[in-house]
Amino acid sequence: MRPRALLALAVGLVLLLAGCGEPGKTPSRADGPPAASAAPPRPTPTPRPSRTAPPKPKPKPQLRPLPKTLPAGLHRHSGDRGVALTFDDGPNPRWTPQILDQLRAAHVTATFCLVGKEARRYPQLVARIVREGHQLCNHSWRHDMDLGRRPVADIRADLVRTNQAIRAAAPKARIAWFRQPGGRWTAEEVAVAAQLGMRPLHWSVDPQDWDRPPAQTIIKRVESASRPGSVVLMHDAGGDRSQTMAACRTLIPDLRRRYGISRLR
Repeated sequence: MRPRALLALAVGLVLLLAGCGEPGKTPSRADGPPAASAAPPRPTPTPRPSRTAPPKPKPKPQLRPLPKTLPAGLHRHSGDRGVALTFDDGPNPRWTPQILDQLRAAHVTATFCLVGKEARRYPQLVARIVREGHQLCNHSWRHDMDLGRRPVADIRADLVRTNQAIRAAAPKARIAWFRQPGGRWTAEEVAVAAQLGMRPLHWSVDPQDWDRPPAQTIIKRVESASRPGSVVLMHDAGGDRSQTMAACRTLIPDLRRRYGISRLR
């Protein structure tokens, strides 16, 4: 075959191969339209917050009515001729050490009615009270005036919690007494205290020093109302007790001379 014919054959072969759809060829109408691209996903709508009503607060427990008379069995006598001194609402870092110093100087003891949250706050004072020979009395966890009117389970839990706080500071101390704040006793409370091994401690002389009268008024009220065996109520916490501290400087030696100062029995 002649060279010119061979060249023409080669060119024809190349043109034939170029029409076979190699990569990069734009498709003809016969090839059909190009494939449609996938649509972008729609955003997921944010769920609306539920309109559920907020939970209703728990109803407060119904308090029992306060009895018109004090329940039976309250302890209001020292147990002998001597007068018993009792101090409520402590311990307090300012006033409790002052009364402890006076009692130690007079060589007498008293009963300290301790509030549980204060005993937890000042354990060193609880330890000193016990170390110096004084008696302990549970006076509720937070000086709850309505404790006796609450459900029996709440009364028990309060007294147990207070005892635990006292014993955390003085593990071997005996807590023989319980005193209801304000003297607002109920029979249920007396029963719970007895189940926990505590006797209900009331008083027979109240000079109302919680109202912060002058020291001379406190002295006059105690001396005029005291008898052999009296249980005297005073305070070493719960406010400014400077007048009580001043009154005790006279009362402690005077009561000791007239009747003697006794431990509760």
